[in-house]
Amino acid sequence: MAKATIKSKNGATIIVEGTDKEVSTVLTHLENTVVVGRAKEIASKTGVVKKDQKRRMAASDLIIGLKEDGYFNKPKGLTEIAHALEEKGFIYPVTTLSGVMMGLVQKRLFGRKKMEGKWVYGK
Repeated sequence: MAKATIKSKNGATIIVEGTDKEVSTVLTHLENTVVVGRAKEIASKTGVVKKDQKRRMAASDLIIGLKEDGYFNKPKGLTEIAHALEEKGFIYPVTTLSGVMMGLVQKRLFGRKKMEGKWVYGK
């Protein structure tokens, strides 16, 4: 009868007794489990990094970037903002941008006033 003693990472001691074949099978399964566990751990860590890298910039972040570039030195309407974002490769409908701009106005990152019957946004 074969006997194997295994010590785990957390300090537990496992004793396996049986025929040579039974002990060998248990040890093989245990080793495969450890290898798969390590592979999953590595995959999960790299998955978190890839997820962060793929994060898409929100419309508000893009608009704040335009402000930092000096785009809003003169007041701009929603259509002009949509075209500026489109030139950078980001397509947002004007209906989406109206809510985004209102949020930025409420956070006091932008000012808003009515000119010639249309709302315009600036510094």
